[in-house]
Amino acid sequence: MSVENRNIFSYSAILISFFLSGCASFSELRPADARIASIWHATLPHDGQTSDLVSWWSTFNDSSLTALIDDAQTENPSLDSSIADIDKARATLASAKAGLFPGLDGSASLTRSGTDGDSDNRVSVSTTTSGGLDASWEIDFFGKNRKNSEAARLRVHEQIANWHDARASLAAEVADYYVQYRACRQLENAYSAELRSQKETIRATEKAAESGLISSADLALARASAASSSSTLTGQRAECEVLIKSLTQVTGDDEPRVRQLLAKGKRGIPAPKNLKIAHVPADVLRQRPDVNALELELAAAVADIGAAKADLYPSLSLGGSITLSSSSLTGQSTPWSFGPALSIPVFDGGSRRAAVKSAIADYDTAVANYKSGVLNAVSEVETALVRVESTRKRIGDALIAARNYRAYFNSVDTNWRAGGVSLLDREDARRTAQAAEITLIGIRRDAVRYWIALYKALGGGWYTETGASTLDHTITKGGLL
Repeated sequence: MSVENRNIFSYSAILISFFLSGCASFSELRPADARIASIWHATLPHDGQTSDLVSWWSTFNDSSLTALIDDAQTENPSLDSSIADIDKARATLASAKAGLFPGLDGSASLTRSGTDGDSDNRVSVSTTTSGGLDASWEIDFFGKNRKNSEAARLRVHEQIANWHDARASLAAEVADYYVQYRACRQLENAYSAELRSQKETIRATEKAAESGLISSADLALARASAASSSSTLTGQRAECEVLIKSLTQVTGDDEPRVRQLLAKGKRGIPAPKNLKIAHVPADVLRQRPDVNALELELAAAVADIGAAKADLYPSLSLGGSITLSSSSLTGQSTPWSFGPALSIPVFDGGSRRAAVKSAIADYDTAVANYKSGVLNAVSEVETALVRVESTRKRIGDALIAARNYRAYFNSVDTNWRAGGVSLLDREDARRTAQAAEITLIGIRRDAVRYWIALYKALGGGWYTETGASTLDHTITKGGLL
Protein backbone atom coordinates (compact mmCIF):
# COMPACT_ATOMS: atom_id res chain seq x y z
CA MET A 1 0.00 0.00 0.00
CA SER A 2 1.50 3.30 -1.06
CA VAL A 3 1.91 5.74 1.80
CA GLU A 4 0.11 9.02 1.18
CA ASN A 5 2.08 12.12 2.10
CA ARG A 6 0.74 15.26 3.73
CA ASN A 7 2.44 18.61 4.27
CA ILE A 8 2.15 20.32 7.59
CA PHE A 9 -0.56 22.71 6.51
CA SER A 10 -2.76 20.24 4.59
CA TYR A 11 -4.94 19.67 7.64
CA SER A 12 -5.84 23.28 8.28
CA ALA A 13 -9.24 22.70 6.67
CA ILE A 14 -9.81 19.81 9.07
CA LEU A 15 -8.99 22.00 12.04
CA ILE A 16 -11.41 24.68 10.85
CA SER A 17 -14.19 22.18 10.21
CA PHE A 18 -13.88 20.84 13.74
CA PHE A 19 -14.22 24.32 15.16
CA LEU A 20 -17.28 25.14 13.06
CA SER A 21 -19.23 21.85 13.05
CA GLY A 22 -21.23 19.94 15.64
CA CYS A 23 -23.01 21.10 18.73
CA ALA A 24 -19.89 21.36 20.87
CA SER A 25 -18.21 24.72 21.40
CA PHE A 26 -14.46 24.95 21.01
CA SER A 27 -14.18 28.56 22.16
CA GLU A 28 -11.96 27.60 25.08
CA LEU A 29 -9.23 26.21 22.82
CA ARG A 30 -6.10 28.30 22.45
CA PRO A 31 -5.03 28.85 18.84
CA ALA A 32 -1.91 27.00 17.70
CA ASP A 33 -0.24 30.18 16.49
CA ALA A 34 3.51 29.65 16.30
CA ARG A 35 5.38 32.89 15.69
CA ILE A 36 7.72 32.39 12.75
CA ALA A 37 10.11 35.02 11.45
CA SER A 38 9.26 36.38 8.02
CA ILE A 39 12.89 36.22 6.86
CA TRP A 40 16.06 34.30 7.66
CA HIS A 41 18.56 36.11 9.86
CA ALA A 42 21.54 34.06 8.65
CA THR A 43 23.28 34.31 5.29
CA LEU A 44 21.72 32.01 2.69
CA PRO A 45 23.78 29.95 0.24
CA HIS A 46 23.73 31.21 -3.33
CA ASP A 47 22.88 29.30 -6.48
CA GLY A 48 21.65 25.71 -6.32
CA GLN A 49 18.13 24.36 -6.62
CA THR A 50 15.52 23.43 -4.02
CA SER A 51 15.12 20.18 -5.94
CA ASP A 52 18.55 19.20 -4.58
CA LEU A 53 16.73 18.19 -1.39
CA VAL A 54 15.48 15.21 -3.37
CA SER A 55 17.84 12.41 -2.33
CA TRP A 56 20.32 15.09 -1.35
CA TRP A 57 23.12 12.56 -0.94
CA SER A 58 23.12 12.01 -4.71
CA THR A 59 24.51 15.56 -5.10
CA PHE A 60 27.78 14.26 -3.62
CA ASN A 61 28.24 12.09 -6.74
CA ASP A 62 29.67 9.29 -4.60
CA SER A 63 28.28 5.85 -5.41
CA SER A 64 29.65 4.34 -2.19
CA LEU A 65 27.83 6.90 -0.04
CA THR A 66 24.60 6.30 -1.96
CA ALA A 67 24.93 2.53 -1.54
CA LEU A 68 25.54 2.83 2.20
CA ILE A 69 22.48 5.04 2.67
CA ASP A 70 20.34 2.70 0.57
CA ASP A 71 21.50 -0.24 2.69
CA ALA A 72 20.68 1.63 5.90
CA GLN A 73 17.17 2.43 4.65
CA THR A 74 16.44 -1.28 4.14
CA GLU A 75 18.60 -3.03 6.74
CA ASN A 76 18.75 -0.83 9.82
CA PRO A 77 16.55 -2.43 12.52
CA SER A 78 15.79 0.89 14.20
CA LEU A 79 13.22 1.62 11.48
CA ASP A 80 11.26 -1.49 12.43
CA SER A 81 9.84 0.18 15.53
CA SER A 82 8.51 3.04 13.39
CA ILE A 83 6.86 0.54 11.08
CA ALA A 84 5.35 -1.25 14.09
CA ASP A 85 3.90 2.09 15.25
CA ILE A 86 2.28 2.49 11.82
CA ASP A 87 0.83 -1.02 12.11
CA LYS A 88 -0.61 -0.19 15.52
CA ALA A 89 -2.09 3.11 14.34
CA ARG A 90 -3.72 1.41 11.36
CA ALA A 91 -5.22 -1.26 13.60
CA THR A 92 -6.63 1.48 15.83
CA LEU A 93 -8.10 3.17 12.75
CA ALA A 94 -9.75 -0.06 11.62
CA SER A 95 -11.29 -0.45 15.07
CA ALA A 96 -12.53 3.16 15.08
CA LYS A 97 -14.05 2.82 11.61
CA ALA A 98 -15.96 -0.26 12.73
CA GLY A 99 -18.03 1.97 15.01
CA LEU A 100 -19.48 3.74 11.96
CA PHE A 101 -21.17 0.60 10.65
CA PRO A 102 -23.81 -1.81 11.93
CA GLY A 103 -22.72 -4.85 13.88
CA LEU A 104 -24.05 -8.32 13.17
CA ASP A 105 -23.58 -11.38 15.39
CA GLY A 106 -24.73 -14.89 14.70
CA SER A 107 -25.40 -17.84 16.98
CA ALA A 108 -26.36 -21.48 16.57
CA SER A 109 -27.06 -24.32 18.95
CA LEU A 110 -28.15 -27.95 18.98
CA THR A 111 -29.47 -29.61 22.15
CA ARG A 112 -30.66 -33.16 22.86
CA SER A 113 -32.52 -33.70 26.13
CA GLY A 114 -34.53 -36.37 27.93
CA THR A 115 -35.11 -38.04 31.32
CA ASP A 116 -34.17 -41.62 32.23
CA GLY A 117 -35.89 -43.64 34.99
CA ASP A 118 -39.07 -45.64 35.55
CA SER A 119 -41.50 -45.78 32.74
CA ASP A 120 -43.84 -43.42 34.55
CA ASN A 121 -41.14 -40.74 34.89
CA ARG A 122 -39.25 -41.28 31.69
CA VAL A 123 -39.31 -38.49 29.12
CA SER A 124 -38.46 -39.37 25.58
CA VAL A 125 -35.40 -37.79 24.00
CA SER A 126 -36.02 -34.54 22.13
CA THR A 127 -33.80 -32.51 19.81
CA THR A 128 -33.83 -28.72 19.74
CA THR A 129 -31.96 -26.66 17.16
CA SER A 130 -31.79 -22.89 16.88
CA GLY A 131 -29.99 -20.24 14.89
CA GLY A 132 -30.17 -16.51 15.27
CA LEU A 133 -28.86 -13.15 14.13
CA ASP A 134 -28.42 -10.06 16.32
CA ALA A 135 -27.88 -6.68 14.67
CA SER A 136 -27.10 -3.32 16.24
CA TRP A 137 -26.17 0.11 14.92
CA GLU A 138 -25.39 3.27 16.86
CA ILE A 139 -26.61 6.26 14.86
CA ASP A 140 -23.81 8.81 15.05
CA PHE A 141 -25.95 11.94 15.48
CA PHE A 142 -23.34 14.00 17.31
CA GLY A 143 -20.26 12.73 15.48
CA LYS A 144 -18.55 10.81 18.27
CA ASN A 145 -17.64 7.83 16.10
CA ARG A 146 -16.74 10.00 13.12
CA LYS A 147 -14.38 12.09 15.21
CA ASN A 148 -12.81 9.02 16.80
CA SER A 149 -12.25 7.67 13.31
CA GLU A 150 -10.80 10.97 12.11
CA ALA A 151 -8.42 11.14 15.09
CA ALA A 152 -7.25 7.61 14.36
CA ARG A 153 -6.73 8.42 10.68
CA LEU A 154 -4.67 11.50 11.53
CA ARG A 155 -2.51 9.46 13.87
CA VAL A 156 -1.81 6.95 11.12
CA HIS A 157 -0.36 9.79 9.04
CA GLU A 158 1.45 11.08 12.13
CA GLN A 159 3.23 7.75 12.53
CA ILE A 160 4.06 7.74 8.82
CA ALA A 161 5.61 11.19 9.24
CA ASN A 162 7.61 9.89 12.21
CA TRP A 163 8.80 7.03 10.01
CA HIS A 164 9.95 9.51 7.38
CA ASP A 165 11.72 11.53 10.07
CA ALA A 166 13.55 8.40 11.21
CA ARG A 167 14.62 7.67 7.64
CA ALA A 168 15.82 11.24 7.06
CA SER A 169 17.78 11.19 10.32
CA LEU A 170 19.29 7.84 9.41
CA ALA A 171 20.45 9.09 6.00
CA ALA A 172 22.09 12.11 7.64
CA GLU A 173 23.78 9.90 10.24
CA VAL A 174 25.25 7.59 7.59
CA ALA A 175 26.49 10.54 5.54
CA ASP A 176 28.03 12.16 8.61
CA TYR A 177 29.96 9.01 9.52
CA TYR A 178 31.05 8.64 5.90
CA VAL A 179 32.45 12.17 5.76
CA GLN A 180 34.23 11.66 9.07
CA TYR A 181 35.77 8.46 7.70
CA ARG A 182 37.06 10.12 4.52
CA ALA A 183 38.55 12.97 6.55
CA CYS A 184 40.04 10.46 8.97
CA ARG A 185 41.89 8.73 6.13
CA GLN A 186 43.16 12.09 4.87
CA LEU A 187 44.52 12.84 8.34
CA GLU A 188 46.09 9.39 8.41
CA ASN A 189 47.80 10.09 5.08
CA ALA A 190 49.09 13.43 6.36
CA TYR A 191 50.54 11.87 9.51
CA SER A 192 52.00 9.01 7.48
CA ALA A 193 53.73 11.41 5.08
CA GLU A 194 55.19 13.34 8.01
CA LEU A 195 56.47 10.14 9.58
CA ARG A 196 58.22 9.14 6.36
CA SER A 197 59.83 12.57 6.20
CA GLN A 198 60.98 12.30 9.81
CA LYS A 199 62.50 8.89 9.23
CA GLU A 200 64.54 10.39 6.39
CA THR A 201 65.58 13.13 8.80
CA ILE A 202 66.74 10.52 11.30
CA ARG A 203 68.91 8.83 8.68
CA ALA A 204 70.45 12.14 7.64
CA THR A 205 70.98 13.12 11.28
CA GLU A 206 72.61 9.81 12.12
CA LYS A 207 75.15 10.27 9.32
CA ALA A 208 75.85 13.82 10.41
CA ALA A 209 76.26 12.72 14.03
CA GLU A 210 78.69 9.99 13.01
CA SER A 211 80.73 12.60 11.16
CA GLY A 212 80.66 14.87 14.18
CA LEU A 213 78.82 17.62 12.32
CA ILE A 214 75.93 17.77 14.80
CA SER A 215 75.46 16.94 18.45
CA SER A 216 73.74 13.87 19.83
CA ALA A 217 70.97 16.16 21.08
CA ASP A 218 69.83 16.79 17.51
CA LEU A 219 69.71 13.05 16.87
CA ALA A 220 67.65 12.50 20.04
CA LEU A 221 65.25 15.25 18.97
CA ALA A 222 64.80 13.67 15.53
CA ARG A 223 64.09 10.25 17.04
CA ALA A 224 61.67 11.69 19.61
CA SER A 225 59.76 13.60 16.93
CA ALA A 226 59.46 10.47 14.78
CA ALA A 227 58.25 8.39 17.72
CA SER A 228 55.65 11.02 18.59
CA SER A 229 54.40 11.08 15.00
CA SER A 230 54.24 7.28 14.93
CA SER A 231 52.08 7.30 18.06
CA THR A 232 49.77 9.91 16.55
CA LEU A 233 49.48 7.88 13.35
CA THR A 234 48.57 4.73 15.28
CA GLY A 235 45.82 6.58 17.13
CA GLN A 236 44.51 8.06 13.90
CA ARG A 237 44.29 4.63 12.27
CA ALA A 238 42.34 3.36 15.27
CA GLU A 239 39.86 6.24 14.90
CA CYS A 240 39.31 5.27 11.27
CA GLU A 241 38.61 1.67 12.29
CA VAL A 242 36.10 2.87 14.89
CA LEU A 243 34.28 4.83 12.18
CA ILE A 244 34.07 1.66 10.07
CA LYS A 245 32.43 -0.07 13.03
CA SER A 246 29.98 2.82 13.37
CA LEU A 247 29.08 2.63 9.67
CA THR A 248 28.57 -1.11 9.99
CA GLN A 249 26.20 -0.59 12.90
CA VAL A 250 24.15 2.21 11.38
CA THR A 251 23.79 0.62 7.93
CA GLY A 252 22.96 -2.85 9.21
CA ASP A 253 25.49 -4.28 6.72
CA ASP A 254 28.17 -6.81 7.46
CA GLU A 255 31.62 -5.30 7.88
CA PRO A 256 33.20 -6.81 4.73
CA ARG A 257 30.59 -5.09 2.55
CA VAL A 258 31.16 -1.76 4.30
CA ARG A 259 34.91 -2.07 3.79
CA GLN A 260 34.37 -3.00 0.14
CA LEU A 261 32.20 0.07 -0.48
CA LEU A 262 34.68 2.33 1.30
CA ALA A 263 37.58 0.89 -0.68
CA LYS A 264 36.01 1.63 -4.06
CA GLY A 265 34.57 5.03 -3.18
CA LYS A 266 36.16 8.43 -3.73
CA ARG A 267 39.18 8.94 -1.52
CA GLY A 268 38.64 12.60 -0.78
CA ILE A 269 36.02 14.30 1.36
CA PRO A 270 32.82 14.39 -0.73
CA ALA A 271 31.70 17.87 -1.72
CA PRO A 272 27.96 18.65 -1.97
CA LYS A 273 26.40 20.95 -4.51
CA ASN A 274 25.14 24.30 -3.35
CA LEU A 275 21.52 24.58 -2.30
CA LYS A 276 18.87 27.21 -2.82
CA ILE A 277 16.82 27.91 0.30
CA ALA A 278 13.38 29.47 0.34
CA HIS A 279 13.41 33.01 1.70
CA VAL A 280 10.34 32.43 3.88
CA PRO A 281 10.94 30.21 6.95
CA ALA A 282 7.33 28.99 6.94
CA ASP A 283 7.91 27.47 3.50
CA VAL A 284 10.86 25.50 4.84
CA LEU A 285 8.74 23.98 7.60
CA ARG A 286 6.76 22.15 4.94
CA GLN A 287 9.88 20.06 4.36
CA ARG A 288 10.10 18.82 7.97
CA PRO A 289 8.48 15.46 8.74
CA ASP A 290 8.80 16.03 12.49
CA VAL A 291 6.87 19.30 12.27
CA ASN A 292 4.35 17.54 10.05
CA ALA A 293 3.88 14.90 12.75
CA LEU A 294 3.29 17.59 15.40
CA GLU A 295 0.71 19.26 13.15
CA LEU A 296 -1.09 15.97 12.67
CA GLU A 297 -1.14 15.28 16.40
CA LEU A 298 -2.61 18.74 16.93
CA ALA A 299 -5.41 17.99 14.48
CA ALA A 300 -5.99 14.60 16.12
CA ALA A 301 -6.24 16.29 19.54
CA VAL A 302 -9.00 18.54 18.18
CA ALA A 303 -10.84 15.46 16.94
CA ASP A 304 -10.48 13.87 20.38
CA ILE A 305 -12.16 16.90 21.95
CA GLY A 306 -15.03 16.61 19.50
CA ALA A 307 -15.49 12.94 20.35
CA ALA A 308 -15.38 13.62 24.10
CA LYS A 309 -17.94 16.43 23.83
CA ALA A 310 -20.22 14.34 21.64
CA ASP A 311 -20.27 11.74 24.42
CA LEU A 312 -22.03 14.30 26.66
CA TYR A 313 -25.19 13.97 24.58
CA PRO A 314 -27.74 11.16 24.18
CA SER A 315 -27.00 8.27 21.85
CA LEU A 316 -29.51 6.44 19.69
CA SER A 317 -29.03 2.90 18.51
CA LEU A 318 -31.13 0.50 16.47
CA GLY A 319 -31.17 -3.15 17.41
CA GLY A 320 -32.91 -6.25 16.21
CA SER A 321 -32.77 -10.02 16.38
CA ILE A 322 -34.36 -13.02 14.74
CA THR A 323 -34.12 -16.63 15.85
CA LEU A 324 -35.12 -19.80 14.04
CA SER A 325 -35.88 -22.56 16.54
CA SER A 326 -36.99 -26.14 15.97
CA SER A 327 -37.87 -28.81 18.55
CA SER A 328 -39.02 -32.38 18.04
CA LEU A 329 -41.55 -31.81 20.82
CA THR A 330 -42.88 -28.29 20.19
CA GLY A 331 -42.21 -27.84 16.48
CA GLN A 332 -40.81 -24.70 14.83
CA SER A 333 -40.88 -21.08 16.00
CA THR A 334 -39.39 -17.81 14.76
CA PRO A 335 -39.22 -15.13 17.45
CA TRP A 336 -37.93 -11.72 16.39
CA SER A 337 -37.54 -8.20 17.75
CA PHE A 338 -36.61 -4.76 16.39
CA GLY A 339 -36.58 -1.24 17.75
CA PRO A 340 -34.59 1.84 18.72
CA ALA A 341 -32.88 2.39 22.07
CA LEU A 342 -32.11 5.83 23.47
CA SER A 343 -29.34 6.24 26.04
CA ILE A 344 -29.40 9.52 27.97
CA PRO A 345 -26.50 10.39 30.28
CA VAL A 346 -28.09 11.49 33.54
CA PHE A 347 -25.43 11.11 36.21
CA ASP A 348 -21.94 9.68 35.87
CA GLY A 349 -20.13 11.44 38.68
CA GLY A 350 -18.59 13.93 36.24
CA SER A 351 -16.76 11.25 34.26
CA ARG A 352 -17.74 12.54 30.81
CA ARG A 353 -16.93 16.17 31.58
CA ALA A 354 -13.62 15.09 33.06
CA ALA A 355 -12.92 13.29 29.79
CA VAL A 356 -13.57 16.55 27.92
CA LYS A 357 -11.18 18.45 30.20
CA SER A 358 -8.58 15.75 29.71
CA ALA A 359 -8.93 16.00 25.92
CA ILE A 360 -8.57 19.80 26.09
CA ALA A 361 -5.45 19.39 28.23
CA ASP A 362 -4.05 17.01 25.60
CA TYR A 363 -4.79 19.65 22.99
CA ASP A 364 -2.92 22.28 25.02
CA THR A 365 0.02 19.90 25.22
CA ALA A 366 -0.11 19.39 21.45
CA VAL A 367 -0.16 23.16 20.92
CA ALA A 368 2.89 23.61 23.15
CA ASN A 369 4.73 20.76 21.42
CA TYR A 370 3.88 22.19 18.01
CA LYS A 371 5.13 25.67 18.90
CA SER A 372 8.28 24.21 20.41
CA GLY A 373 8.85 22.03 17.36
CA VAL A 374 8.47 24.98 14.99
CA LEU A 375 10.89 27.12 17.00
CA ASN A 376 13.36 24.25 17.15
CA ALA A 377 13.09 23.67 13.39
CA VAL A 378 13.79 27.32 12.58
CA SER A 379 16.66 27.39 15.09
CA GLU A 380 18.25 24.28 13.55
CA VAL A 381 18.16 25.83 10.09
CA GLU A 382 19.53 29.16 11.32
CA THR A 383 22.34 27.43 13.23
CA ALA A 384 23.27 25.27 10.25
CA LEU A 385 23.29 28.33 7.98
CA VAL A 386 25.66 30.19 10.29
CA ARG A 387 28.02 27.22 10.45
CA VAL A 388 27.95 26.64 6.69
CA GLU A 389 28.75 30.30 6.02
CA SER A 390 31.48 30.34 8.67
CA THR A 391 33.29 27.29 7.32
CA ARG A 392 32.95 28.62 3.76
CA LYS A 393 34.93 31.69 4.78
CA ARG A 394 37.39 29.78 6.95
CA ILE A 395 38.34 27.33 4.20
CA GLY A 396 39.90 30.07 2.09
CA ASP A 397 41.99 31.40 4.96
CA ALA A 398 42.99 27.91 6.09
CA LEU A 399 44.07 27.00 2.55
CA ILE A 400 46.29 30.08 2.30
CA ALA A 401 47.77 29.36 5.73
CA ALA A 402 48.51 25.72 4.89
CA ARG A 403 50.21 26.57 1.60
CA ASN A 404 52.38 29.30 3.09
CA TYR A 405 53.34 27.34 6.19
CA ARG A 406 54.36 24.46 3.92
CA ALA A 407 56.43 26.86 1.80
CA TYR A 408 58.01 28.22 4.99
CA PHE A 409 58.90 24.71 6.12
CA ASN A 410 60.42 23.86 2.75
CA SER A 411 62.61 26.97 3.01
CA VAL A 412 63.67 26.16 6.57
CA ASP A 413 64.34 22.55 5.56
CA THR A 414 66.63 23.72 2.76
CA ASN A 415 68.51 25.99 5.17
CA TRP A 416 68.81 23.16 7.69
CA ARG A 417 70.32 20.84 5.13
CA ALA A 418 72.79 23.61 4.29
CA GLY A 419 73.62 24.04 7.98
CA GLY A 420 72.01 27.45 8.25
CA VAL A 421 69.43 26.64 10.98
CA SER A 422 69.18 24.14 13.79
CA LEU A 423 67.10 20.97 13.78
CA LEU A 424 64.95 22.50 16.52
CA ASP A 425 64.03 25.38 14.19
CA ARG A 426 63.24 22.88 11.45
CA GLU A 427 60.99 20.82 13.77
CA ASP A 428 59.12 23.93 14.85
CA ALA A 429 58.50 24.81 11.20
CA ARG A 430 57.43 21.24 10.43
CA ARG A 431 54.95 21.12 13.32
CA THR A 432 53.49 24.46 12.30
CA ALA A 433 53.05 23.34 8.69
CA GLN A 434 51.52 20.04 9.76
CA ALA A 435 49.11 21.76 12.17
CA ALA A 436 47.95 24.05 9.35
CA GLU A 437 47.28 21.08 7.08
CA ILE A 438 45.41 19.22 9.83
CA THR A 439 43.33 22.33 10.48
CA LEU A 440 42.46 22.61 6.79
CA ILE A 441 41.32 18.98 6.64
CA GLY A 442 39.23 19.49 9.78
CA ILE A 443 37.54 22.61 8.39
CA ARG A 444 36.76 20.86 5.10
CA ARG A 445 35.31 17.94 7.04
CA ASP A 446 33.21 20.21 9.25
CA ALA A 447 32.01 22.20 6.24
CA VAL A 448 30.49 19.08 4.68
CA ARG A 449 29.09 17.90 8.01
CA TYR A 450 27.38 21.28 8.44
CA TRP A 451 25.92 20.93 4.95
CA ILE A 452 24.53 17.55 5.96
CA ALA A 453 23.07 19.12 9.10
CA LEU A 454 21.49 21.81 6.91
CA TYR A 455 19.98 19.23 4.57
CA LYS A 456 18.50 17.43 7.57
CA ALA A 457 17.25 20.67 9.15
CA LEU A 458 15.45 21.47 5.90
CA GLY A 459 13.74 18.08 5.90
CA GLY A 460 15.93 16.76 3.10
CA GLY A 461 15.19 13.29 1.82
CA TRP A 462 11.45 13.51 2.40
CA TYR A 463 9.52 16.22 0.53
CA THR A 464 10.14 18.31 -2.53
CA GLU A 465 8.80 21.86 -2.61
CA THR A 466 5.52 20.51 -4.03
CA GLY A 467 5.06 18.09 -1.17
CA ALA A 468 5.84 14.97 -3.17
CA SER A 469 7.83 12.28 -1.46
CA THR A 470 11.48 11.89 -2.39
CA LEU A 471 11.95 8.42 -1.03
CA ASP A 472 10.33 5.13 -1.88
CA HIS A 473 7.28 5.17 0.35
CA THR A 474 6.21 1.60 -0.18
CA ILE A 475 6.58 -0.05 3.20
CA THR A 476 7.35 -3.72 2.81
CA LYS A 477 8.11 -4.65 6.41
CA GLY A 478 5.66 -5.49 9.15
CA GLY A 479 3.01 -6.77 6.75
CA LEU A 480 2.52 -3.39 5.08
CA LEU A 481 2.36 -3.36 1.30
